[in-house]
Amino acid sequence: MGSERETNLVLARAVRERRQAMKWSIDQLVARSGVSKGAIVAVESGSTNPSLSTLVRLADAFGVAVTDLLGDRPGAPVQLVPHAALPSLWQGPHGGKAVLVLTISGVSPVELWTWTLLSGECHESHPHPRGVVETVTVLTGTLQLTVAGAGLTVPAGTTATFQGDREHAYAAADATVTFLMTVHLPANTGTNPHATTTPAP
Repeated sequence: MGSERETNLVLARAVRERRQAMKWSIDQLVARSGVSKGAIVAVESGSTNPSLSTLVRLADAFGVAVTDLLGDRPGAPVQLVPHAALPSLWQGPHGGKAVLVLTISGVSPVELWTWTLLSGECHESHPHPRGVVETVTVLTGTLQLTVAGAGLTVPAGTTATFQGDREHAYAAADATVTFLMTVHLPANTGTNPHATTTPAP
């Protein structure tokens, strides 16, 4: 990815072209994504750096991976992805961050994310479309994971997996926690023009 401005312009073109290809009005995309009309207009004009929640909601509405909206990396037999060069798609109030490292393409695409949450930080995620599965593997610290209102403590060296079509949240209670996340998209991702998502309250 290039500069923030370049990334915003790539995103603007991808969202506009996908919406038009599906013959959706902006109001229809609002209804399918749960993103406000003003935010969508700003995204399509390239005048805003949208939040992680907005990116995920738009990708869910189109039935594609987030990286499909941000531009594909060139294919090669082996890809090396320097993490330091990747932008943070979410930043916590105390310095935490989420970075989308790559998407493994195929019939059922898989997104790989790295997360760092500092003490007291929390990220709440809206439910994804049915069929999305997430895994989190805690590298350091202890993750407080909440899925459908049930809280779980996930220590370092442990992997949790769950269906992503319900409300879920990640938090660091007392100390910094780092973890890897994979998001496994259903087999019809990117091909279903009627993909929808459930707006978060």
